Amino acid sequence: MFRVMSQKLLWKIQYINLCINEFARKYRLTLQMAYNYLNAYKGLSFLDECYEAEHTDSLMNTMDNLKMICGRNGGSL
Repeated sequence: MFRVMSQKLLWKIQYINLCINEFARKYRLTLQMAYNYLNAYKGLSFLDECYEAEHTDSLMNTMDNLKMICGRNGGSL
């Protein structure tokens, strides 16, 4: 049986996808590399858990926050 995805969940997925794309562009990574990096160093978890606050902030600040979170978890860009 199919379930209809809520609009809020759809917006969250689209926002996280946008962040992965922007992170890849900013740090000159492929989309796969950006996804793997953000996943390995807790950036995707951060976006999921902090969506309510992050999606209201500028994309530039979100990229800075992702770099900081990933750095705290062992990432080094």
